[in-house]
Amino acid sequence: MSRSKAAARIRAAAVAEFAEHGYGGTTTRQIAARLDLSPAAMYPHYRSKEELLFAISYEGHRETQEVLAESDLPGEQPVVRLRSLIAAFTRWQAAHHALAKVVQYELGALTPEHYLTVVEVRRSITALFRSVVEKGITTGDFDSPDAEGVTLALMSLCVDVCRWFPAGAYTDPDAVATLYADLATRLVGAEPATLG
Repeated sequence: MSRSKAAARIRAAAVAEFAEHGYGGTTTRQIAARLDLSPAAMYPHYRSKEELLFAISYEGHRETQEVLAESDLPGEQPVVRLRSLIAAFTRWQAAHHALAKVVQYELGALTPEHYLTVVEVRRSITALFRSVVEKGITTGDFDSPDAEGVTLALMSLCVDVCRWFPAGAYTDPDAVATLYADLATRLVGAEPATLG
């Protein structure tokens, strides 16, 4: 994947177009026009629109993974750890809502090979959340009989933020992060805990 400044500008323009019009409703000509380039100027960096989507999707998932790794508190009680992870995940979805919308909702347009590469990262993110939920159930901190179902609900709750943010009173990613950490605490049946 190209790391040049020109490639980064192309990815940013593609994110804006894909978020506004959808992958299927966007042409390489539109992306190039946003940058005052000819479509041919994109090809040295990305040979196709799908390759560009893959670069965006993979980079977005890896960035999310890094944010979660930095926010994880493995030595803390499960509820504190879950709140920290949910807050970080939600904050990223809100703060980068255009990118997140593309990352979360355009996976179906990837080639099978690219899809599997992205899904591998996605599964590791889900596995992190599930491990925290399972730990909380095992220790009795969470009152839930279904770790898989609760994990899917938590992931769905967070990733959907990018579809509506900003809206109404919610224009601050930190406010949404706090709200969703509170909702996650209730969803797992835990006593509220504050982050240090």
